[in-house]
Amino acid sequence: MRNASTVVINQDSLELSDWIKSGDSVVWGQAGAEPETITNALISQRHDIGPLTATIGFSLSRTPDPFYTDKITFRSYCASGTNRRLAKDGLLEVLPVPYSTLASVLTPVDVLLLHLPPAGADGRHNLGVLQEYIAPLIKRARIVIAEINDQMPDVPGMISIGREEIDVVIETSRPIRELVLPEPTVTERKIADHVAGLVENGSVLQMGLGQLPDAILGALESHRDLGVHSGVIGDGIVKLIKKGVINNSKKVHDRGVNITGWLLGSQRLYDFAHRNDSIRLCPSSYTHDPVILSEQNRFVAINSAVEVDLTGQVNAEVANGQYIGSVGGAAEFLRGAHRSRGGLPIIALPATVRKTGASRIVGALSGPVSTPRSEAGIIVTEYGVADLRGRTLSERKRLMLEIAAPEHRAELQHVLVY
Repeated sequence: MRNASTVVINQDSLELSDWIKSGDSVVWGQAGAEPETITNALISQRHDIGPLTATIGFSLSRTPDPFYTDKITFRSYCASGTNRRLAKDGLLEVLPVPYSTLASVLTPVDVLLLHLPPAGADGRHNLGVLQEYIAPLIKRARIVIAEINDQMPDVPGMISIGREEIDVVIETSRPIRELVLPEPTVTERKIADHVAGLVENGSVLQMGLGQLPDAILGALESHRDLGVHSGVIGDGIVKLIKKGVINNSKKVHDRGVNITGWLLGSQRLYDFAHRNDSIRLCPSSYTHDPVILSEQNRFVAINSAVEVDLTGQVNAEVANGQYIGSVGGAAEFLRGAHRSRGGLPIIALPATVRKTGASRIVGALSGPVSTPRSEAGIIVTEYGVADLRGRTLSERKRLMLEIAAPEHRAELQHVLVY
């Protein structure tokens, strides 16, 4: 279809069965990048189309609902956000693959659904609030259907798309989904202070998602000349950029520019990123590139986990027998930090589960090994810092006991490590 003229359709008369066929593989962007005008139509018309497979990311919408699995098989790299409803009922097909490989895993794709801002002066569209694994699929999809929304932030990116590369366009005007995080807890602030004490001025940061990463960014306000090269960024960077703490002046690659694959946050973040040349969205093949990561000086990878065992093995996927997280890109970023001169591979997590008080420093993982102990680096809880790099198993156990919750240390002390 790429040689035909783009078809512009009113959203009220969108008949997806003209474009999507039974058995097709459909992919769309995650969180605010989901083109909900199109995905809502897909849900309502699914019986007219027939069975299909939908690959989704971190969802904030009502799209991933068990009720719709009568005709749609949902699969994702994660069970985060509203995906958790599917995972709870055993209806989410999980892709346990490194984040950098997602685009190749999803190829070929039959139909790609995009959520774009209006075209710029050059007639091309940036990809809104993400590039990551979606951008490479543009040239690999049989059909590209785009919702062009005049409220979508126009964020500079490595890849853009011309109208001639889009088969069907639906023009809309609506707010995009936000993720507004609550204030960090006392425990999270303690962890953040420990992490901030490790980070040197001039470091390049990679952050995971959630309250804890934002708390850590808040604890870095007295630092100088920080940079960002991350898979995703949220609201926490805005204040640091405005205060000049993050200026990317010491980066080996992309000096002066914040590199990320995806924006996930509030309207404050989206407004800040709109046509802001200090932010550049890139495909995952670049954000997770091991050469780029390792060549940055003082590359600091900060990620979290469900639990960590006494030898440094990390479970970031399963809790209480339910899939809740992902393999994601943590292991790739940790490896990059290991190989960076002055780098810090950090896993930060509370020592206990907030609701139950169960220890998150454990003798044996209750789920899969998302990151092996051979890649273990620095583990941080509210009780301190355990640097496992170059340590024997018995030394690791001693260090991990010191950052476990005091009420669990006696029990953990009797665990054999091997």
